[in-house]
Amino acid sequence: MSGNGIGILFRLTTFGESHGPALGGVVEGCPAGLPLVESDLQRDLDRRRPGTSRFTTGRREPDQVRILSGVFQGVTTGTPIGLMIENTDQRSRDYSEIQDLFRPGHADYVYWRKYGIRDYRGGGRASARETALRVAGGAIARKLLAAVGVEIRGALIAMGPERIDRNQWDWEEVGRNPFFSPDAAAVSRFELLIDTVRAAGDSVGATVEVVASGVGVGWGEPVFDRLDADLAKALMSINAVKGVEIGDGMEMARGRGSMLADEMLPAPDGEVTFVSNHAGGILGGLSTGQEIVARLALKPTSSIRIPKRTVDVHGNPRQVITEGRHDPCVGIRAVPVAEAMMALTLADHWLRHRSRQGWKP
Repeated sequence: MSGNGIGILFRLTTFGESHGPALGGVVEGCPAGLPLVESDLQRDLDRRRPGTSRFTTGRREPDQVRILSGVFQGVTTGTPIGLMIENTDQRSRDYSEIQDLFRPGHADYVYWRKYGIRDYRGGGRASARETALRVAGGAIARKLLAAVGVEIRGALIAMGPERIDRNQWDWEEVGRNPFFSPDAAAVSRFELLIDTVRAAGDSVGATVEVVASGVGVGWGEPVFDRLDADLAKALMSINAVKGVEIGDGMEMARGRGSMLADEMLPAPDGEVTFVSNHAGGILGGLSTGQEIVARLALKPTSSIRIPKRTVDVHGNPRQVITEGRHDPCVGIRAVPVAEAMMALTLADHWLRHRSRQGWKP
């Protein structure tokens, strides 16, 4: 089945379903000689895995990753890196009553129309459970990028109507709370909102911001493989994402060129210094050397306990209530996924840039 991989030179392909025996992935294109052990991947997987706080799904998966190939004596060999994560806490019976129903907001209907069959257990291939392998593959990309000075960090900046105060942004705070919030004062408001919507059987959306620093100048390809275009595609492929913007994004449509053009000044090293970064670190599809900034909007979880109208596979009108264990806000655990997708995109474009420029230590 096409459409299960991303990248040109650094490529991740994933397989598996939410309630299958395991999830798997293959990373191709990672250069030989990169130190890599399973614990390098586990850190990010532990940040994404379910059941780590009362604000996420009650499904409890250890998400223990195994490296099956492509690594020998603690370093990559240059061959495909095989990855596997076993599913251990499935409750397929939770979905038995909706096997003939199409859940509003889910991919049930379109999968059934396209393939004539669908895995109704937790959404099958369309489940956000698939993102565990994105995080595992992204951790390899992240380690490769770290070797050339690139750091990638993400944060949740809004949940429903609640917003962080950007003047209180603290990257250290992100790792100290279950919401990945960079604003400590916003945590109590996020907590109250989650408790409120969960008690009502409802859900809420969120906005995530991801930032890459240390990216060199000129990463990206004209014209259709622009760095921002590939980054937008990678982020848009995450479950529940309905909007992506780079830099000031949609706000730029409301401004003027005199205010939004990122002016430049000469730097002592012969390079340039940018006065601002409205463009999010990308111009003409190529990186400028500034921080690359992207934001993604995630819709509210479609699996809710509030009755909704739908139809069944026979075309009869029905009503559905989605039982089971679900995130009241998928945006919380999307932060490490967004970081992974940016890492995969940048690793691919770093290799492509290097192939054009020759090796520069």
